[in-house]
Amino acid sequence: MKEAIYYKRNMAIINYTKKYCVNAQELISSEGFQQFLDLFFNHLATHNLELYNWLFEGARISDVKVEIIKLLKLLLVLEPDEIIHPAMNDRGMLLALIEEGYNFWRNMERYSLIFTKNEEGLQIHNFIEADSEFNQLVLNFYRTIEQKVQGSNNKVYRQLQAGTNASILLQEYNWSVPKGYEALTKIPFINRIMLRTPLIIHPKSNKRIGMFTETKFNPINEFVRNDDEWICFPCKVGSMLTFAYFHRDFMSGAIAAPNLFEMASVHECENHKPDCIVLFGNPDGKNDTSFYYDEKEDIWIGKVSAADVIEYFGYVKKMFLTLHNLAVMKKGWLPIHGAMINLYLKNGQKKGIMFMGDSGAGKSETIEALTYLAKDLIVRQEVVFDDMGSIHINKNGKVVAQGTEIGAFVRLDDLDKGTAYRDMDRSIFFNPESANARVVVPAAPYDVVTTDQTIDCFMYANNYTDKRGLKRFNSVEEAKPSFVEGKRFALGTTQEKGISTTFFANPFGPMQKQEECTPLIDTMFERLFEQNITVGEIYTCLGLPNKGDNGIMDAAQALLDLVNEK
Repeated sequence: MKEAIYYKRNMAIINYTKKYCVNAQELISSEGFQQFLDLFFNHLATHNLELYNWLFEGARISDVKVEIIKLLKLLLVLEPDEIIHPAMNDRGMLLALIEEGYNFWRNMERYSLIFTKNEEGLQIHNFIEADSEFNQLVLNFYRTIEQKVQGSNNKVYRQLQAGTNASILLQEYNWSVPKGYEALTKIPFINRIMLRTPLIIHPKSNKRIGMFTETKFNPINEFVRNDDEWICFPCKVGSMLTFAYFHRDFMSGAIAAPNLFEMASVHECENHKPDCIVLFGNPDGKNDTSFYYDEKEDIWIGKVSAADVIEYFGYVKKMFLTLHNLAVMKKGWLPIHGAMINLYLKNGQKKGIMFMGDSGAGKSETIEALTYLAKDLIVRQEVVFDDMGSIHINKNGKVVAQGTEIGAFVRLDDLDKGTAYRDMDRSIFFNPESANARVVVPAAPYDVVTTDQTIDCFMYANNYTDKRGLKRFNSVEEAKPSFVEGKRFALGTTQEKGISTTFFANPFGPMQKQEECTPLIDTMFERLFEQNITVGEIYTCLGLPNKGDNGIMDAAQALLDLVNEK
């Protein structure tokens, strides 16, 4: 990024490598502060006409900017009674202007970045220290101006995130760039990231629409590079090395991703070729959400075209998972759109419980209910995956499961009320005041996610049937129709509404590759029944009026009774 500061929509990216302000005088004299004033004036014109009219009174914008900067500089060094300026004649309005400007800044998504040439400890220390000092600089600047104008010190001090919400350390990696992918060279990788949580992000969209579709042409040929506008988030989706390239206009996706996917180290990236590549926010004007398999290089590549709607984090998550699922199917693994936990019981047993179902079916919610009911029977629980995993046959012929994510991206509305508060200090919230509000919270260590896990029961999450508890299936023939049909009552988390069906409840790979997926389903279900793993259906009731009078608790209780039986 060439600029010292970049503004887009409701976001500011501060480039410490280009310009780093060490005091308030430098801050208000910077070009970035003048750009901020332009944005603030536009905000006043549409949100606070009283302040806008008081501030301008027919004056030109350029003249007002000069006067504001002059007044701020005077307030930094002089006492209020020593300052002769028209704005000081109405301190009430001036104080209101200062508060409005500070709140406008704090309501922005604010990210900082710094480039480094190496991975030495001093560089990492400086990256954290630089952002912390900038945060304190902005806070002190605001307090100094505020207290001088109001004529007294504050009685209550709130240590808010006045500078940035997150900061990233960027570094160039020397990875094995295949022929044809040269456009991706020299794009810096995220080496470290610091999140100031709880972090609240306000994307313009709150749901995912459309599908991920296969294309016959490699999206890399449509990559719009534009120098210094891209960063790479390297991560491991399950065991798949994924290089996700984010356009800076969609920086929030890169900021939130580390709460959900394990970030890959420089040693895991350098001199390696990724299994998957994502181009997120490509400004090609095509409105694509597509994927392609480069058979020659054995790379799955996905593209999400730039659009306001893709600010919804579901686009990031589901593109990552789609590519993962396509890649694991190539090696004979069956992707599961669901959730899995290990329950460690007080009697010394461990039980692996896996659920399957499309968005809104009640996978995460059942885990929450089960956790509540089983609190006196278990020592602890361990999340293996919260949305997407896979099952495969290990070298001993046993059906086992692995996960993909180290976190959870879940609806606030469907969680126990205490859950969000319990994990708030580590969470990233998306539009928490709106319908379909979401939160990303870390859930499981990476070594747990990618270790083969024993399955004791495998349940389809049925949210549309007016029944309670669960049902066990007695044969492959009885079980497969429910799982393959993928029926659910859509809760509005996507563009779908009402009863819908999706092949194997998984629109992220299996639906697009049904011919490849069907024999995997046949093989895995035969093995599940051969190995006496309980396969059934739980009735979560989430699609019923009033959620079936909290029917999900009945499902969780029936599941707990089943666990105690075995």
